[in-house]
Amino acid sequence: MVGSIGEVLGAALYDLQLLPCSTESHDAQTGDGKLVQIKATQGQQVAIRSCCDHMLVLKLLDDGTVQEAYNGPGALAWDAAGPMQKNGQRSIRLSTLKRLMEFVDPSDRLPRVDA
Repeated sequence: MVGSIGEVLGAALYDLQLLPCSTESHDAQTGDGKLVQIKATQGQQVAIRSCCDHMLVLKLLDDGTVQEAYNGPGALAWDAAGPMQKNGQRSIRLSTLKRLMEFVDPSDRLPRVDA
């Protein structure tokens, strides 16, 4: 449920068009066609199944607001994620993603439309 909510929030906040549910590795695309995987969590980490073109990770806060944890190239996050688990996922902590944001050029980030 959190994932679906995150996809809708991400699409609204970053002016993205959601892709069909069966689309592999990506959840949405930008107006110019960039493919985006959207992750949302109320915890301290997210799980990823594959590398993606661009990753957007949102933290859903208790007060109902949304905090951007990561907005950048998917490969950067994929390379920093933990080892593959038995369920086919790799996890990455939000603290790691926030550190990675220091290496993401502002021009490589999706603009937030409500900012």
